[in-house]
Amino acid sequence: MIQNILVVLATFIIMELVAWLAHKFVMHGFLWYLHKDHHQKEPGFFEKNDAFFLIFACPSSYCFISGSIHNDFRFYIGLGILLYGICYFLVHDIIIHQRFKIWRDWDNKYVRAIRRGHKMHHKYLEKHDGESFGMLLVPFKYFVEQYAKKN
Repeated sequence: MIQNILVVLATFIIMELVAWLAHKFVMHGFLWYLHKDHHQKEPGFFEKNDAFFLIFACPSSYCFISGSIHNDFRFYIGLGILLYGICYFLVHDIIIHQRFKIWRDWDNKYVRAIRRGHKMHHKYLEKHDGESFGMLLVPFKYFVEQYAKKN
């Protein structure tokens, strides 16, 4: 039981690194044509960038299915990827970009730091010269900036 929880937690943590690498080298690399409309807003609710949801869902689904069939650790890896995906959706799409009109007033220093880091990421409209590619962990300077403020 504890081993399964550790696999889920380790997978969740590793997914932040995987997301950072995928964002910097894949989304801002050879799959820029899917990610571009996230930086250069086009009309409509959906973005081509939303396809990355499906791309990341594939390994999670594979792990759930193969882990269920073989009754092994892959199920818990799939769960860790799924939990990271849920957090990504909540933080990126709801809290940062406010694509859904909930939690709009959620305001604390951590949320302001991740919003600031993401805003700095979006100041670049092209695929090169970007910064702050993480989602839950952004450069430390944005946390310092928020914690230096009085309120």
